[in-house]
Amino acid sequence: MKFKFHFLRNPLVRFLTFGLLILFLFRFAYIVVGSNCNTGGGGNGHGHHHAASSRFCFFSVDRLRVPFSPSSAAVAANAARHSVALRNLWNTPAFRTSVRYYSSVFQDHISEGFLSPRSNALCVETLTGSDVFALRHLGVHNALGLSSKASARPLIVAGAADRQPFPNSTFDFVFSGGAQLDRSVGPFNFASEIARTLRPGGFLALHTGTSDLYSFHSILNLFDCCTLVRARKIPGPDPLLPSIPIREIVLKKGKGTESGHKVKLGSSSSSSSSSSSSNKCSVPEHVRELIANAEPLMEKEPWKPWMRLKRKVEYLPSMADISFKQRYVYIDVGARSYGWSIGSWFKKEYPKQNKSFEIYAIEADAAFHEEYYRWKKKKKKVTLLPYAAWLRNETLFFEIHREPTRRKREKVVVVEGGMGRIQPSAVVQSSSDFAAAAAAADDDDENNNKMIRGFDFAGWLKNTFSERRDFVVVKMDVEGTEFHLIPRLIETGAICLIDEMFLECHYNRCCPSGPGPGKFQETTYAQCLHLFSSLRDRGLLVHQWYS
Repeated sequence: MKFKFHFLRNPLVRFLTFGLLILFLFRFAYIVVGSNCNTGGGGNGHGHHHAASSRFCFFSVDRLRVPFSPSSAAVAANAARHSVALRNLWNTPAFRTSVRYYSSVFQDHISEGFLSPRSNALCVETLTGSDVFALRHLGVHNALGLSSKASARPLIVAGAADRQPFPNSTFDFVFSGGAQLDRSVGPFNFASEIARTLRPGGFLALHTGTSDLYSFHSILNLFDCCTLVRARKIPGPDPLLPSIPIREIVLKKGKGTESGHKVKLGSSSSSSSSSSSSNKCSVPEHVRELIANAEPLMEKEPWKPWMRLKRKVEYLPSMADISFKQRYVYIDVGARSYGWSIGSWFKKEYPKQNKSFEIYAIEADAAFHEEYYRWKKKKKKVTLLPYAAWLRNETLFFEIHREPTRRKREKVVVVEGGMGRIQPSAVVQSSSDFAAAAAAADDDDENNNKMIRGFDFAGWLKNTFSERRDFVVVKMDVEGTEFHLIPRLIETGAICLIDEMFLECHYNRCCPSGPGPGKFQETTYAQCLHLFSSLRDRGLLVHQWYS
């Protein structure tokens, strides 16, 4: 038997029921949208009413106060304006799932003391504001998001992560989720701004999708204002991909860290001084593991060319993520022509992980300079240093072995460029005024011997690049001068600035058919092998290079 609502036939009962329904709907809209939540207490006797009513307001403007921001009124107005949009977001299943995920993450941070309801919190480059929503749901009312795409989004103010619109030492807690640091085109500036706006003693929590130790330590080097508190792997925010974890890193900013201006993280002078003080690189275990996984050195002299040229090289970017660096640099020492190794090998074969590299060509032989000047006019990003890499700034005797072959190019017969090497025992001039010494460097004699300008290669490295922050790749083919340059790099600690090296070691090559082209060298293959081994022992990933 069906149950019938006979009492609804009474008109008075129906009227009262309809009235209660209207009252309920009005109360629901009042709670969600925040009606009357914006009325202030003041001295008009409404303070008690405001305090009571705000308990029912899901997001009152009072709770949206941002006392640490100069534009707190704008933030509050923005939140009120987008309250309907916020309600629409909450009705999205993906948004609710994301809020639940971040609530779980932040609850751990609260229990471990990284975060509290009194914290001024910032979520950097938040995608939808779900992380900000989760913070406020947990009682962290002074939380807001920052995004370069903040238009028509509640809880978020517009601004770029690398140019934050906040004063120094503004926030107690900064969160970077969604692997936003991984996606940043300028991770150094991204990190610098977080370091600037995070107060001393504050905490930074970031999520990254990288898993190798090389990238992990690169991230720590970006935030050298902070100390590592914790690193762990946690499930990712996508419930459909539970097998793909992310790495959560929690850092604490040092109490004595200066925050009165934009933080300059890792200047070359400061980063290099620690190395030069002991002249010995600090080699982390993860770097030693990379070197152990590289191709083994050839113990025996490779007589046949295919033995040298067809070897598989384990490049550093093929073994690790190099994303978190300030600069990416390739230095070709003894570059010869553009197509000799820059165009034919580095541009085409070296795995750059879509990074834009600064390229320096160091070549003393003037026969190759004109080509680089033409490349510069074509806006090819190659910087020519028309000197010889040497131990100090001085004028040197440069012996050039010209190849007798000729070839036609653009209907003009030109002589092929030759191999040049420095005569260390024939230094003819040493001067503190390097510019004055350069005047004699263009003189030529009849036997293809020249006076050239040498420069302090180790000093230039230390003054130009930063240890751990810059990713520096060096190719060195200097016709025997490596036995002078490498010890100098080690002595000064400049070797610590190089991440990966391709070194051609010149020795007195002998083979069944007679002496090879390196017959003018006095060193042996055993000495070259010892040089490579010692560099790897010092923590440099060096490869045997053959041009």
